[in-house]
Amino acid sequence: MSLTTPYDENNIFAKILRGEAPAHKVYEDEHTFAFMDIMPMAEGHTLVIPREPAVNMFDLSETAAEAMIRTTRKVAHAVRTTFDPHGVICAQFSGAPAGQTVFHIHFHVIPRWEGVEMNLHARTMQEADILADHASRITSNLG
Repeated sequence: MSLTTPYDENNIFAKILRGEAPAHKVYEDEHTFAFMDIMPMAEGHTLVIPREPAVNMFDLSETAAEAMIRTTRKVAHAVRTTFDPHGVICAQFSGAPAGQTVFHIHFHVIPRWEGVEMNLHARTMQEADILADHASRITSNLG
């Protein structure tokens, strides 16, 4: 999939935004939506997406890009407060060769602890009750 791939209105994140697929919501505003990754690389792994349809950062408007950064920062603060990690990864993959698996731009917010291995990207589904608990805890720390 190239960086010029047309946007697919039926990707899973578009379905989540339309309410056609479930998600464990952490935060939303007029420009962004944040929710738990169902295949987390670490406990507390959260995704931030724009409401604007864009495959990657090169397709994203400046307004949506600014909103995504603000929301990613806000969510990262809440994830850090909730899970007390040694560090936090905020990552965005543009294109399949870069690791993008869902072709609606998104940021990963991943807590990291020294000496704790990360799960492989998009490999193992987490139990829904654990994701719901994490979402509730993160949401309560959004401030």
